[in-house]
Amino acid sequence: MIGKLKYIVLLLGVSFIVIGITIGQYHTVMQKAVRICLQCIGIG
Repeated sequence: MIGKLKYIVLLLGVSFIVIGITIGQYHTVMQKAVRICLQCIGIG
């Protein structure tokens, strides 16, 4: 049962990643990540 559950969770995670890429959320996430990183090192 646990073996099946980890594969279901893996499939669900990959599915969400693919959906996010197809609707264009990759660009938004990368912009936010760059902004946060620049703030952490004191440039932005």
